[in-house]
Amino acid sequence: MANAYSHIGLCVTDLDRSRRFYEEVFGFRAAFDLRTDGPETPKLLRLDPPLTLDAVYLALDGLLLELLAFDRTERTSRRVMNEPGLTHLSLFVDDLDATIDAVGRHGGRVRADTNIGVAVFVEDPDGQAIEVIGPGGQFRTLRDTALRNLDE
Repeated sequence: MANAYSHIGLCVTDLDRSRRFYEEVFGFRAAFDLRTDGPETPKLLRLDPPLTLDAVYLALDGLLLELLAFDRTERTSRRVMNEPGLTHLSLFVDDLDATIDAVGRHGGRVRADTNIGVAVFVEDPDGQAIEVIGPGGQFRTLRDTALRNLDE
């Protein structure tokens, strides 16, 4: 049984660009950096050595997001939402329209056809899906109530 949340890892092609995106669009803050080129990393990640990994850890409201940049990156296919595995990040924002505008200014893309007024999907500069939830709607209330009940 797990005893604590650690982090979510996200492979990116340009560490500085992705860091700016998550900091400037969503307000993540830098926590720490890590660089490794030892034999443990390729073994743990099932990648061929030698391998260099640079990582930046960003924090937001208890979430630790690890941005991973490898000395070699491969894209095999674009994942779809109904493919098993992690599908997206989901973040609350205070101003949905301002966030949509910021996404485009910082190298991301808005999936305009998904905008339902209180939520929309956007993509970071590498195409990672991010569900952005603004004020209104019922999900924020459901989440907050459930978390309060779990704390009791």
